Amino acid sequence: MNQPVERMTPAPVPARVGQGTAVEQSRAVAEVQAAIVVAQQCPRNINAAIAEMRQSCTQPFLAERAFFRYSRGGGNITGPSVHLARELARCWGNIQYGLVEMRRDDEFGQSEMQAFAWDVEKNSRNSSTFIVPHKRDQKGGPKQLTDMRDIYENNANNGARRVREAIFAILPPWFVEEAKQLCAKTLQDGGGKPLPQRIADAIRAFEGIGVTQDRIETKFGRPSGKWTEHDVAQLLVAFQSINRGEVSVDEEFPPQRVTVEEIAQQASAPVSGSSEWPEAAKPGQGARS
Repeated sequence: MNQPVERMTPAPVPARVGQGTAVEQSRAVAEVQAAIVVAQQCPRNINAAIAEMRQSCTQPFLAERAFFRYSRGGGNITGPSVHLARELARCWGNIQYGLVEMRRDDEFGQSEMQAFAWDVEKNSRNSSTFIVPHKRDQKGGPKQLTDMRDIYENNANNGARRVREAIFAILPPWFVEEAKQLCAKTLQDGGGKPLPQRIADAIRAFEGIGVTQDRIETKFGRPSGKWTEHDVAQLLVAFQSINRGEVSVDEEFPPQRVTVEEIAQQASAPVSGSSEWPEAAKPGQGARS
């Protein structure tokens, strides 16, 4: 027997639209139309865009922030960052992008977000709508967020990854690949500094966040004197990712595991600053009268 089909009740629509809302709607439509007209009247110069991209990617300030790094499944995931995506969008020109919080539901602890990127000149648009739970992953399980600032930062961090992918989706792949190669080369060059000085600077920077030279050498499997330009560049990416909170120190530089034999040897070893002989039984010493 056929069951009756339940009809969806449409969401209620306001009986009238306020003057402020009507003005904002008209302004948004006019802004979109004006953006298309201006982009068509002032098309991008591809050669100029390439030249500007190449110039930007030779700057250490951009190269140091051009890649992200985080741990997943026992390995490291790396790729171009949102900082590089925004700079490439600026160089390419006639691109609009952004992140919008469409709805916040405090009862269910989540926000509905939309990330988009739009090539106004070519009328090529990429957007994604997604749900961001008001939670932060941490050891022992996710933590529910209630502070307004924590929720805002959590939404912004999750949205930045979608904005990055939206921008890369509308940019020419060859444009992005050349930028990545140039940024990687800039990192390896190190701004013209000699390699020994760059190694010393890297060691000093990591010591400032509690990572000793021994832990770095253990990760690379060789002493600092044998590090290459590529090793130093990877260290710089890791350092920036740690500062941004994308990866923890222990994930990037796992602490050395202590074996049972080492624990037993430490337990049987004499305490530093003392002797194996008890104080009252040291040779050459007798009881005082």
